[in-house]
Amino acid sequence: MKLTLQALWNEGTERLKLSGVGEAELDAKYLLFEAFHTDMVHFLMHRNDEVKDEDSVKRAVADYRAMIEKRSERIPLQHITGSREFMGLEFSVNEHVLIPRQDTETLVEQVLTDYKGKNPVVLDLCTGSGCIGVSLSILGGFSDVTLSDISLEALQVAEKNARELMQAKWNPVRVTAEYRKEKPWRLEVSAGLAEGADEKGSVQKITLAESDLFSAFSGRRFDVIVSNPPYIPSRVIEELEPEVRDHEPRLALDGMADGLYFYRRLVAECGSYLNPGGTVYFEIGYDQGQAVSGLLREAGFRGVCVYQDAPGLDRVVRGTMVLQSFNAKLPVM
Repeated sequence: MKLTLQALWNEGTERLKLSGVGEAELDAKYLLFEAFHTDMVHFLMHRNDEVKDEDSVKRAVADYRAMIEKRSERIPLQHITGSREFMGLEFSVNEHVLIPRQDTETLVEQVLTDYKGKNPVVLDLCTGSGCIGVSLSILGGFSDVTLSDISLEALQVAEKNARELMQAKWNPVRVTAEYRKEKPWRLEVSAGLAEGADEKGSVQKITLAESDLFSAFSGRRFDVIVSNPPYIPSRVIEELEPEVRDHEPRLALDGMADGLYFYRRLVAECGSYLNPGGTVYFEIGYDQGQAVSGLLREAGFRGVCVYQDAPGLDRVVRGTMVLQSFNAKLPVM
């Protein structure tokens, strides 16, 4: 029997089905394209051609089968390929960050809609891969965005994404980085045009900061605070799919007993870091809209809204701070 791309796809699909992978056919196709550096057009034209007996092709076959084995162990597809598309941008991912999901695009899209034509100062808490904050910087043209996380490993992934996506947008550009070695860790990545930039030579800036929520931002104020905090109740985590439960960072998943611990902290503290009229946007679990909205209203936020994702599930809560009425005296439990 001759070895073809179609035969390899079938082989991979069957192996993944036996391992309980939900989208076995689709994942096998992605991994085939990754191993052979090809796409659907080439596959459709040559899927029944016998693969060539060349060293490079043999390596591609071996790579494909190795990736199929990893996926059969329920390692996430995105950890195998090392990337995930989000808001039309390609983000690097690994085991230290949550894999960006389409649900989270709802938050980015709402901020871009609300601040179209404006240039707010943005803070992205629990940034992980940086997918929210970097997308706002690149797609919204926001010139001052800060990405923050308690995990230094996550910030290193976010730094890579900030550098590469700023480089892709502003090419040719000058991307510079300035480290602050003392704790907490801090890094500023700036992109400047070779010609036509301002006197500082910078048109966009992304700052990365190691911080337990607001701990590193004393004295700072922001126009927009966004966050996709851990919100899964602790008891539910063991019920998740192996790809999530065993391979994504528990630090980014565990919202403590009822899943609301970090929302209570965020709401209680964010008033000290928002400019008057500033707005918060929180990603939430599908059943948390009422609870998180209630926290914001109790704290004095106005215009509290819940937005649904593409499947129609509650996914984002927004609230605007009115300084005179802010009263965040909420217990953190």
